[in-house]
Order: sequence, then C-alpha cells, then structure tokens
Amino acid sequence: MRRPLRGALLKVIYPLLMLAGGFSKNFKERLQALTISMNNRLVMNEGLKVKKLLILLPHCLQRDECKIRITTDIYNCARCGKCEIKDIIDISEKFGIKLSVATGGNLARRIVSDLRPDAIVAVACERDLSSGIADSFPLPVLGICNERPFGPCRNTRVDLGRLKWAIESLAGKGK
Repeated sequence: MRRPLRGALLKVIYPLLMLAGGFSKNFKERLQALTISMNNRLVMNEGLKVKKLLILLPHCLQRDECKIRITTDIYNCARCGKCEIKDIIDISEKFGIKLSVATGGNLARRIVSDLRPDAIVAVACERDLSSGIADSFPLPVLGICNERPFGPCRNTRVDLGRLKWAIESLAGKGK
C-alpha cells in the first residue's frame, strides 16, 4: 500500500518544497509540477480501479469570448468545438463519469464533498493542482497540468490523450 508514501509527500514534503520554492516563482512552479508527477506515480502504483470517478476541470478551459457560462452546469456548453469542453463532455459521457467545473479551490472542495467520488482526475495549473491534491488526501487524485498558451487563467488547454489515459487508469474502462 502506497498511501503512507503519498501522505508523506503531500503532508510533509510538499509544504517543505513550497517553503523552499517561495523565493522564485519559476522554481516553485517546477517543484509543484514535481509534486504532481510524484503523486501521480504513487496513485498509479496503488493499482486502483474505482467505480465513482470525478473529472474536475478549471473554468479557464472555456474560451473567454464564449457567451455561455459553464461553471454552474457544464452541459450548458453549446459544443461548438472552439475549445476542448465539447471533447471532454464526449469523453465523460463515453465513460459514464461525472464531470464538473470549478472556478477555484473553495468550489472544487464543495464539489468533491457533495459528489463524494472514489477518485478524481483533475486538470488545473501547477499551483491549484498541487494544493488541491494535498487538500484532497487521502482521496486519490491524478493531476494533469493544463497548457497555458495565452497565459494563466485564460483559454487554457488540456492534453485529451492524457485525460483519457488517466480515466482508463483509474476506472479501468478501456472503451
């Protein structure tokens, strides 16, 4: 069982890394990415196959010029294809997995509390993802860092292949 190692990483090592990284934003972001990567390896080594999986997304995946807000209900999406939300909805429907969008950490915690998943596949920036993974322990979370071609919190992207891989890894549903 790898959960004690994950606990040590998230409750002891991660806070120390954030303290050490406090002097440089770039260094801190690299330490956050390292924490996410180590956490993902430990979660994968647990060999979990869960029934209730949640995909948790940041609102910044939606194009900022879109008139339809998806933060209260992602299924309000017009599915125009200008952002990856349409594809992510298709993936969640294909696998029969809950999908939610959070505008920040407090809402993400409330979604997790309300839905009570067995595990989470989360997409976010390094800062939000690493702190969310630590806050969610002992719940297993596979984290996928978003891509930010337009800078933070605006028109971000996610590698859909990595998202599918994470879902299949945790849910064991290779459809």
